[in-house]
Amino acid sequence: MTFYDVFVNTDLKISKLIENLLFSQLPYNAERFIFENFKAKIEDLLKKNKYDIVQFEGLYVLPYIEIVRKNSAAKIAYRAHNIEHEIWQRTLAQTSNLIKKYYIRILTSRLKKFEESYINKYDFLIPITHRDAKKLEELGNNKPFVVIPTGVREDIYNTENQEVESKTLFHIGALDWTPNQEGLLWFLENCWDKILSKDENIKFYIAGRNAPKWFVEKLNKRNIIYLGEVDDAKKFISSKQIMIVPLLAGSGMRIKIIEGMALQKAIITTSVGIEGIDAQNKKEVYIADTADEFIANVLELTSNKQIADKIAENAKKFVSENFNNTVIAKKLFDFYAQKISN
Repeated sequence: MTFYDVFVNTDLKISKLIENLLFSQLPYNAERFIFENFKAKIEDLLKKNKYDIVQFEGLYVLPYIEIVRKNSAAKIAYRAHNIEHEIWQRTLAQTSNLIKKYYIRILTSRLKKFEESYINKYDFLIPITHRDAKKLEELGNNKPFVVIPTGVREDIYNTENQEVESKTLFHIGALDWTPNQEGLLWFLENCWDKILSKDENIKFYIAGRNAPKWFVEKLNKRNIIYLGEVDDAKKFISSKQIMIVPLLAGSGMRIKIIEGMALQKAIITTSVGIEGIDAQNKKEVYIADTADEFIANVLELTSNKQIADKIAENAKKFVSENFNNTVIAKKLFDFYAQKISN
């Protein structure tokens, strides 16, 4: 396997956001991923090599489909990571600030149009969840598809001899992603003080990359340990007891939940967080959609190691049976082989 890199700066810039809002019909989320040097690199590779399939990873690279069509006879596969406009619809519903609400409403509308504009411009659809497959069908998809979830390599998720700090909660994820920020702040504002009032020894570790300064400042609470980006995510997850994923908005599949389950962790998340992962409540995962449910679940799992360990064992078994990378990769390869031979 050969990797090629192209430097692009996708940082959010207020000036560019305002310019996009006033003078473009594209969603800023997509526009900031369109670069001429990236187009040039794709074109160069297509002219020098022959490919059977070009797989596009996620919505925001779909503007490059035209370059592939012009320069290659390869079939195009769209690996849909989520239903992007749905994330922002849910974020809109959770937003109270009027200015922010106004902008998110415009962004959501543009994203939906953008997403719909690429329906069926690919040859194959590779959604991550059956739910997303159904949603894309509702948007008009009529191309052949196969559902291929995100998997894990079992050989790198050895959980033997891991030392776990008791009475610890943890969260790990991209801290520049709005749904992660809003979910964590909701949890801290509605659950954290009540949890500590019942057990002052519980600690909450938060790790992730690109946290803005304003967000880090809001984490300055008792027994909250903010670590930023950690060098070894697997080591960090292994060292803590219970994963907290309080997502109120989102779409697709939460890969960190799959990784946490593979590392034999008890996980408390929302119905949104567990979408695309058919785990059962109180068997392989704990599902909480209210503050009271989160508080009760945290206190139960931190105070009863036997229950927490059983949930964690079930979680690891569930991932082993349903998200094995070798099995998943073969399913995708067989799908491609059949379509190409046809």
